[in-house]
Amino acid sequence: MDFLAADSLPWLGESQERIRRAAAAGRLPHSMLLLSAAGLGAENLGHWIAAFALCESAGRPCGACPSCLLLRADNHPDLNVLRVDEDARQIKVDQVRGLIESLELKSYRGGYKVGVIEGAEALNANGANAFLKTLEEPTQNTLLIMIATPSHRLPATIASRCLRIGVRTPSPEAARSWLSTHASSAAPAASWDSALMLAGGAPLLAAQLDPQRVRTLDEEMRASMERLTANSVDVTVLAEHWAKSDPALRLAWLENWITGRVYAGLGIADSVETAERTRLPAALLKPKIRGLFELLDALREFRRFASTGMNQQLALEALLLGGRAALAK
Repeated sequence: MDFLAADSLPWLGESQERIRRAAAAGRLPHSMLLLSAAGLGAENLGHWIAAFALCESAGRPCGACPSCLLLRADNHPDLNVLRVDEDARQIKVDQVRGLIESLELKSYRGGYKVGVIEGAEALNANGANAFLKTLEEPTQNTLLIMIATPSHRLPATIASRCLRIGVRTPSPEAARSWLSTHASSAAPAASWDSALMLAGGAPLLAAQLDPQRVRTLDEEMRASMERLTANSVDVTVLAEHWAKSDPALRLAWLENWITGRVYAGLGIADSVETAERTRLPAALLKPKIRGLFELLDALREFRRFASTGMNQQLALEALLLGGRAALAK
């Protein structure tokens, strides 16, 4: 990964400046935990911090010194990166032990030894606990960078020993501005609203979407949910259509939409919904909200197992039937 890409993501600037200040004060920590939702460039930030530690120039990371050139060639002997292997669900304890052994060795270039763990929430208990000694008694000039989602399940014994750096979602205005100049679909800033909504405000995820396609899908999904609520659509036909046309995007849209209904029902003004707000009668509030939460749980369970080979159309039919019942309450 090109660490210089972090400089093109302005919402990472605050975290970069925090690292620079810590280093200038001689307080660069031995371990960090970067917490970020997907699509915000936490991996870019992690590799930028690694380059910052390994760079041999005053203006680090410079991108041109011998260490930076080795990093850009993905061939630096003092950097080790762990991630989940292809077709695996967890980072294996043998991978962890290999990283620990490498951090204990003398630096090849006489500087830092750096380990980066992408998707650290995939560490199993044994793998996470294997880091305890490394965190409690770090060798000189070692740096461990763990990247995880805010909802990670890392043991407290691990997380509490790391400097936590949270990567914040940029404002909608900043995200639109970045997308209008950096995304492959060079669309005007205002046209990215639906894509950003679908991506949870994450610019890097939104950049992978076609704004026009997302707007069309947004209109279609609104109409579908109106018909589902009015019980005027054949659930089997709708499920078949969804299963054959952008099912992942539709499910992401639906999660946002249900969340928006929940927020509206609770009287929360600001929400990330992609559909119109619904004002609910006070007498129906509690059962309505309960039904929406149950629907949201069912949807998230569906998304969790969507890649396991299950019959998506049948599962979608069950989800839509549950949705119709929840929306009718």
